This record gives sequence, structure tokens and C-alpha cells, in this order.
Amino acid sequence: MPILLGPSKVEKTLPVVALRESVIFPHIEVPLTLGRPKSNAAVKASFLADKNVVLFTQKDSSVEDPGKDDLYSVGTLCALDSILETDGSIYAWVRGIARVRFEEVVSTQPFLVAKVSQIEETGEENDEAKALVNYLLDQFRRALNLGKSVERNMGILRVFAESARPGEIADQLASTLDLKTEERQALLEMPSMRDRLERVTWFLNREIKILELEQSIHQKTQAKFEKGAMESFLRERKKTIEKELKELGSEEEEDSETKKMADKIKSVNMPPLALKKAKEELDRLKKMSVYNPEAGYIRTYLEWLTAMPWSKKTANNVSLKRAEKTLDEDHWGLEKIKERIIEYLAVMHLRKNQKAKIKDQKEETGGLVPPKPSKSEGEGGPTILCFIGPPGVGKTSIGKSVARALGRKFIRISLGGIRDEAEIRGHRRTYVGALPGRIIQAVKTADSKNPVFMLDEIDKIGADFRGDPSAALLEALDPEQNKEFSDHYLEVPFDLSGVFFITTGNVLDSIPPALRDRMEVIRFPGYTEEEKFHIAKDFLWPKQVGSHGLAGNHLKLSEPAIYEIIRRYTREAGVRDLERNLANICRKVARKVAEKKEYPQSLATSDVRKFLGPLRFSATIAEKKDEVGLATGLAWTEAGGDILFIEVALMPGKGTLMLTGQLGDVMKESCQAAMSYVRAHWKELGLKEGFAKKLDTHIHVPEGAIPKDGPSAGVAIATAIVSALTKRPVRRAVGMTGEVTLRGRVLEIGGVKEKVIAAHRAGLKYIILPKDNRKDLEDIPNTVKKEIKFIFVAHLDEVLKSALRNS
Repeated sequence: MPILLGPSKVEKTLPVVALRESVIFPHIEVPLTLGRPKSNAAVKASFLADKNVVLFTQKDSSVEDPGKDDLYSVGTLCALDSILETDGSIYAWVRGIARVRFEEVVSTQPFLVAKVSQIEETGEENDEAKALVNYLLDQFRRALNLGKSVERNMGILRVFAESARPGEIADQLASTLDLKTEERQALLEMPSMRDRLERVTWFLNREIKILELEQSIHQKTQAKFEKGAMESFLRERKKTIEKELKELGSEEEEDSETKKMADKIKSVNMPPLALKKAKEELDRLKKMSVYNPEAGYIRTYLEWLTAMPWSKKTANNVSLKRAEKTLDEDHWGLEKIKERIIEYLAVMHLRKNQKAKIKDQKEETGGLVPPKPSKSEGEGGPTILCFIGPPGVGKTSIGKSVARALGRKFIRISLGGIRDEAEIRGHRRTYVGALPGRIIQAVKTADSKNPVFMLDEIDKIGADFRGDPSAALLEALDPEQNKEFSDHYLEVPFDLSGVFFITTGNVLDSIPPALRDRMEVIRFPGYTEEEKFHIAKDFLWPKQVGSHGLAGNHLKLSEPAIYEIIRRYTREAGVRDLERNLANICRKVARKVAEKKEYPQSLATSDVRKFLGPLRFSATIAEKKDEVGLATGLAWTEAGGDILFIEVALMPGKGTLMLTGQLGDVMKESCQAAMSYVRAHWKELGLKEGFAKKLDTHIHVPEGAIPKDGPSAGVAIATAIVSALTKRPVRRAVGMTGEVTLRGRVLEIGGVKEKVIAAHRAGLKYIILPKDNRKDLEDIPNTVKKEIKFIFVAHLDEVLKSALRNS
């Protein structure tokens, strides 16, 4: 809202001086420094005449030669008491007289001359004005007491004189306030004495609040500094007194902090080496000043040492029946894995009994030590188990079940993506922010020296310039060495021999040989259709129903519906995708329940299709009919087994062999070996001599975006080539795997169980296997063996006889 000025009187023509970022009030005396030529000329001309000049503040301080529009319309009429000219600048002592308004420009050369009119002050000097003045003066005194600085050459002390008028007091106090140029100009443009007094009072109160806050902060800072200084002084005095008492033979009394730490060190029952190290560090801490940064590092180190479970153990409740029951409750199938774990627990149980027997013999013989048992009798360290298998087959969850069966604590760390050796062994204490490695951190969290410790994704450890974490694991996972595991941060050995280590991974090949040698590998195959059914029915469906708040709704999933989800909506070795589909169904039902809509209590196949949408997979992925030049091979992948199709096309050419489908070097060599066999046995196969010279052969394996490698597709490749050349179709229900040599021998391959399960999942009825792989049928589930006929071969002739149909 614009401020209305009072009536104007007494017009004068006077030189004008423009001010930057400064407002001069009437009734004050201030020094000014002027440097612009026009300002200097105006001041000199005025001083030689009547010594009167008008000062106006610029709106924009960057304007070098301001005109009327560049100046505020209200300024101050001032008297020049004295001037001093030096080096192009003029120092002038001015005294404010009255407020004036800029009326019009008279001339601009050699300096700005303007016609101005004086603005008369309005307002009466009544009791209300006196009360305002008294309050304002009291507040000003308060501000001075709070430390407000005021220049004494401004004549400010005149405000306390009895002869000072209210308007004069308001102007003089306004000149002392810490205000912006716009706020000062607004005060200058107020002709009303009462309005100025109220506005100045408001600005002064705001400044007092700031001064009080500054004083409060200063007092707190000062108090803190004085407390710190006093504390430091007293500590030094205390050290001096303790030193003198020590010299006199008196016992040194510890402060509360170091005494607590000493008590903790005594109570945790550390081994001798760790106890010695802790006492040395505690002695260093006692001699250090509390302000020494290293004191904090030592204190943290001692806290880690005392927090480690040096002697804390969870009772080994090894009950084979309970362990077997726990594993069966938590997991369906996996019989061989469960059997191996039970065997491991049985050995642990016997070792425990043997130690108890040795202790009893020692007591019976009066302290004589009985003969030390050999390692074959159970003294050797525990075996490190390594679970290898595709994702989602229960590797991590079975580790939790082992911990539950033993009654031990379970801890898990993921090693995927770790590239720094310090993540395993910890950082040395010379680094700021150093911490122990993940193994020590996890053992501390478990608060037990014999937990079940799972190292997940051990096959995905990386290595770079910061070291090789897998090399750091060698010591931790070596039963002969981990009783003295050395962490860089702790600097003392920690006994990991009681820890039950279990590692997991998807692929064994990426684990370094030295690390692989320290572990017993247990392979987890993919689940069969029947196993997936029972897992979904007994574990996954009740879990999802409960987690979606549907436990009280008696929601059931029919057997055909479960098989429908397994066959038509999932294609995996594990059960993670199956669980996601079950969760999707539960979410759909949960929405209907929340919206109070009708929903089926027992979900049938039609409900599954309605909830999950179109079918994702056909019931069988095998070929619909017998094809020429197309054979079905079996492959092993990280996610379990799979089937792949080998396609062969012939065309006129010059005998070129083309290979596509992103094949690896080994698979390319298999293609070349198969082609060489066919060319070498052209007569037995009923082909014309020199047939290959006029034909180009193109071998393609579909799904070209996926890399493929390995020798086990050799028989499938050879079969597809012979089929294309002889025009005899390959039986669509036959899957085959095996490496072929130039002489036609079929060699043994690996991953039989995964490949057979994949073939069963795809709907194949016959599988051709190398003769030497007959032993692997023991690992195949009986349900699969009942539905598939196995054909064992030693030569490629037998493969062609079983796989090719007479045209």
C-alpha cells in the first residue's frame, strides 16, 4: 500500500547528489565519500554558495549517471558543514535538515539541479506520542545492552536529551537500525510522526530478537568451551595426581569408562592372545586424552573385541529323528540331499559322543590323558557343504531347516557381486572407518561361535584390483585352518571351527578349483512335475493364502488346477515362477473378498485361466509330427535341463558347412565331427559318392539370442544331418544326448538327471543315452522312469536305427 506524503511547501532550486545503497535521514550528521564527477561538482558548487544540497537515493545502484526517473521521489535536504577533496574524491560532513520531494529537473550540466519542495511533518506531540517515545528509548537501551553497535559521530546520544522531539528521535533511531535500502526509504517517505515511531519500534524489536538469539548462541558456545577447557584442565590435573600417587606406591584408580571396559574384557572369556591384545589397547586408551581422535578408534576396536562370542556356543542338540522330521516338514522330495545331511549330522553326533567318552576316560584314569584319536575317528574338522543347483530348488531354505533341526542360530550373507577382499577379511585399522569383514560381522550378530552360516551365491564372486575375495575364503572354508581365522581388523585369530558352513551356487565351473576342493558338492536337480505338485499343494498354496489374508476363507485349489498352472503357466527347474502364479491368483481373490463380490471357494481349471489369462506354454513343447532334418537334443543349463532342436537344411553349393544359432567353439567342433562322420560313411548310409561337393549344409539351433556350447549335442546333430541327406524323418517323441567321435562312438555325458526331467516336462517318450550313462538312472525319479523308455547306445548306427523312421 503506497505511503501518502503530507502537504508540500517551500520550493527551492538546489544541486542534487545521487546516493547508492544509502539513505540519509533528517536530524542526523554523517560523513559521505563522493567520487562521481557530477556529485563532486554539485558539492563544490553548493559549498561555495549557501552550503545546501539535496540527497536522493538511486533505485538501481548500477546506473552511473542517474536522472529523475532513476531516483526515489523523496530525499533529504542537507547542509554541508565541511568538505575535503583528495585524489578525485570528496569527503563531506553533512547534516540532515528536512524531507523534500523531487518536483522537476532544472538542469543536468555540469551537475543535476532540481526544483524540490519541502515535506512538512504531520502528527501531534501528545501523550500517546510521548509513551511511544519512552517505549522506543527503553527498547533502544535494551538493544545497546545486548551489544548493538552505534557510531558515536552520528550524534545519536541526542535522542536521550529532554529537548529532542518525537519525530527527530524516530529519524535518529532509524539511522542506527540494520535495514535494507527499501526499508530505509519507506521510513523516509513517512511524513507522519506517529507512523514512523511505530514502524521504527517494530524494526527495533525485530533486531532485539536477533541480538537475543545471537547472545544465547554465544553464551551456549562459551559455556561449552569453558566446560571443555575445565574438563581438559581437570584431566591433566588428575593425570599429574595419579602419576605422583604411582610414584608414592599408591594404587592407580581407573575412571569409570576404562573400568567398565576392563570389566567387559574380563567377563567375555577371551583366548590368551586376544586377551593380551585387548589389555595392550586398553592401556593405550588410558594414557590418551579424551580429545585424541585415536581414542575413539581404540574404543571402537575394544567394543568389537568384547562383543565377539569367544566362548558362547549354542547347545548341539543333534537328534537324527528330529532332524529328519524337520527336513521332511520343510521340503518335499530332495531325498538324496536330505540323506547326505542326515549322514553329516550323524558324524557330528558320534564326534560329540566320542569327546564325552574321552573326558570320562580321563576322569577314570585319574587325569591321565588317553591316546589321542586319529582324524578318521572324528577329530578332523567338519566338512563344508556346497549346494549347487538351478534357482528356486530350495538351496537356501534347506540351510534354514538344518539350523532349525540343530537348534542353532542361522546367519546368511550374499557373496554375489563382491569384488573387494576386505569384504571378507575386513579393513586394517589404519583406515578411517575400518570394520571387520562380513564373516566376523555375521558371527557377532549371531552372538554364537557355532551358528549355521550360509554363504549364498558363492559362484558369483568377482575379482579386481582390490583383491580376490574367493582367495580370502580359502582360510575360512578350510576345516584345517579356520580354527585360527585371521581378520585384518581384529588382528587376533578367531575360531571358526565350530561354524557349520553351507555355500550355495548355480554353477560349479565358476568357483575356483582351490575353493571347490575344500567343499563337498551336493547337487540339487530340478523338480519333477509330481514334486512341484506336492510342493505347491502342501507348502506354497497355504503360504500364499495366509500371506494374502485369506486364511479364514477356506480357499482351495483343485488338483487339476495345480497341474494346469505347472504345465501351462510355468517352465522352470525350481518353483519360484509357480509361487508367483499362485500369489497372482490370491491377489485376484483378495480383491473380490475386499469388494464383497462372489468368488469360488474351490478354484478349478477354468478359474485359473480366468485369473492368469492366456496360456503361456503348450502342454508339450515336443514337435507335433516327424520332420526331416530336425532332431531333438537335450541340454543342461544353469536353470536346470532343457531341450533344443537341431535343424539342418541342404541347398546346391560347393560343400560349405554353415553354423548359426550362437554356437560355442565346442559345439561347432561337434558339428564338424558329425559332418565328417557322415562324409566318411557315405556308402553305409546309402549316399552317393562325392555328394558333399555339390551341396551346402546349414546347421541351425533355434533361439539364436541364447549362447549354446558343449559336446553332448553331437548325436542329435549327426542324426539331423543324416535325416536331411537320406530324407528319412526323425521320430518326434525321441530325445537324444551324447558326444560323438569321428569313428561313430557315443561317449558319456553329464547332467543326465536334469536333461531327463526336461525331456519328461517336454512330453518326450523315448530318450537315447550313451551306454556308459546307464548308472545315472538311479538318480532319476521313479515317476519319470515309468513314463519314459530309455535306449542305451554305444555307436551312432544304433542311434540312427532308433531315431530315424523309414520314409
